[in-house]
Amino acid sequence: MYQDLQSLKQRISLLDYLRLRHWTARPIGDHQEFVGLCPLHPETHPSFYVNAAKNVFYCHGCGRGGDLIRFVQLSLNLSFREALVHLKQQLGLPEPGEDEALRETVDFYQQQLARHSEALDYLRRRGVHDRRLIEQLAIGYAPGGRLYRHLIGLGYPANLLMRLGLIYHGKDAFYRRVVFPCFDGSRPINLYGRSISGAVRHRFLPRSKAGLFAWSTVGNYPEVILVEGVFDLAVLWQAGFISTTCAFGVRLTDAQFSQLSDRMDRTVFIAFDSDPAGQKAACALGRRLQNVGLNARIVDLPPGQDPNSYFVEGAWPAEFARRLREARCP
Repeated sequence: MYQDLQSLKQRISLLDYLRLRHWTARPIGDHQEFVGLCPLHPETHPSFYVNAAKNVFYCHGCGRGGDLIRFVQLSLNLSFREALVHLKQQLGLPEPGEDEALRETVDFYQQQLARHSEALDYLRRRGVHDRRLIEQLAIGYAPGGRLYRHLIGLGYPANLLMRLGLIYHGKDAFYRRVVFPCFDGSRPINLYGRSISGAVRHRFLPRSKAGLFAWSTVGNYPEVILVEGVFDLAVLWQAGFISTTCAFGVRLTDAQFSQLSDRMDRTVFIAFDSDPAGQKAACALGRRLQNVGLNARIVDLPPGQDPNSYFVEGAWPAEFARRLREARCP
């Protein structure tokens, strides 16, 4: 929002905006200041001063002052966010699109995370506690009841928010969920929410999940660790295993499989859940990767565990590194 605000101020100065509203003034001093009748209250003697260099105003008659946004607020009786919307309309700026709305949502959820202890407590219980990692993965939190007002106030239309799936039946679709953005490079294309309460555990926006999670970071490694979920990935990144990615489950899409097999010298360590379903899926995927020429290895974990629970229960990075070295053929 800060960049949005600065962009608006660069597009139109306070003085230009006032002149569009037919404010007349005379220059004083070094011609960087102007004085005229105050547009905010009736008066007969000019007391409204504008400093063109600083882009601010002050009225000695009513005692009010500020910048362009503040003037729009006072003159039209608008909130700060409504003033931003008004100026965008005045300048004929295009209606905000999906990419911008998703980026604003990611930023908003990131800001909310630090303000809600229940979300931070949930992350700690899942073994995620490193602040740099949380920032790197852009993890956020949806407390509910605030996203709609925030985005509408920034000028995003309600039909866009509903079309994206951010708002569902008038409510925040990710209510009381820790949120992991899914990126294509630096562009957010989906959100994954994990409930911290009794709601349905998993939620995505009704759009493509795209490729493997964090592939822009992981794809350059010749050895890749593939896990089922983002909490598996988070604890492994936290432990130093940055070449870890996930497909949000055990079934890879064609696009995700193509990413894994885009270089023939790659070794893929498959660290799925140790339950029968996870091991069956790991072996099937491993054989499929071998069939296209890759080296696939199955990482064995203690019975009943996945990478997340393995580290939550006290495993050390050296222990997991040993399991990588001991990984077996499918």
